[in-house]
Amino acid sequence: MKAAVIHAAKDLRLDECPEPEMAANEVLVSFRAGGICGSDLSYYGKGRVGDFALRQPMVLGHEISGEVIKLGASVSTLALGDHVAVNPSRPCLECDYCRAGRSNLCRNMRFFGSAAIYPHVQGAFSETFVCRADQCVSVPRDIPFRRVAMAEPLSVAIHGVRRAGELAGKRVLIAGAGPIGMLLAIAARRVGASYIAITDIVDAPLELARAAGVDETINVATAPEQLARYEKDKGFFDAALEATGVPQALASLFKVVRPGGRVVQLGMMPPGDVPVPANMLMAREIDFVGAFRFSGEFATAVDWLVRGLIDVEPVMSADLPMSRLDEAFQLAADRSRAIKVHLHF
Repeated sequence: MKAAVIHAAKDLRLDECPEPEMAANEVLVSFRAGGICGSDLSYYGKGRVGDFALRQPMVLGHEISGEVIKLGASVSTLALGDHVAVNPSRPCLECDYCRAGRSNLCRNMRFFGSAAIYPHVQGAFSETFVCRADQCVSVPRDIPFRRVAMAEPLSVAIHGVRRAGELAGKRVLIAGAGPIGMLLAIAARRVGASYIAITDIVDAPLELARAAGVDETINVATAPEQLARYEKDKGFFDAALEATGVPQALASLFKVVRPGGRVVQLGMMPPGDVPVPANMLMAREIDFVGAFRFSGEFATAVDWLVRGLIDVEPVMSADLPMSRLDEAFQLAADRSRAIKVHLHF
């Protein structure tokens, strides 16, 4: 079978790989759509994501949907031909974090297309892939596969919004108008945020954010004063969510969050330590929390998408065949032209 394999930075190949083996509690899924994530782009561009560096060739891809084409001997929850959203998280379900309902922090997590452990966990940008049956959520056959593949990044956004606390009637700032930033805005609106602003350094995604219903967009490269005005009176926003992975963006958020507010870190920062304005955090009693991947939010994301409770169309920019792999990754990396690029075989 063919698969998108990253060998090193800028060395992405469509390789022939062996067919995967199945266990009794697993299913074989035929790949139908997959979104290129920021982490895929980072492996492609830098050979690493934050502290997770490539040490061997790895199949990319974790934002995926597909069709079940083979069932393990003990699988009874799915049927052949089911269309499924696939949760790329494979927690152990036995450690203390899993038992506490925080499986995203699993001590033994295996996450598709991740170099966090060695040997790396292979991803799902392949003609077929294997996963546990409990990683699959069946969806109606009339839902487009591309929309179904949005379940994973939407799960990340929903988890980030939940980590921000109660947002109904609150004012929210989002740093970064990439795929996760856009989905954070969509999720924040869904849970009742009254005012949403989003920042970026590129105009094109900000224009899409306006089309998606964001109340205010700020280009902090060309008009930094638009954000700086919210520093008055000890800040304006009740919550701020960082989705750029840029240290300067994080530092700016503390200045515009009100006392007692919350800053949520979602973006993967560069390796090493990142400074935060600790005195401001202390004096304003600002909560600073992380949001890593997701846990039970995957089912919520699928539900929102299936029921049409949100509109993710503004986020989906293009759909290219796997034969144009390099072109797809270059397009996904060009923020002036694309937000979310999908692949298919």
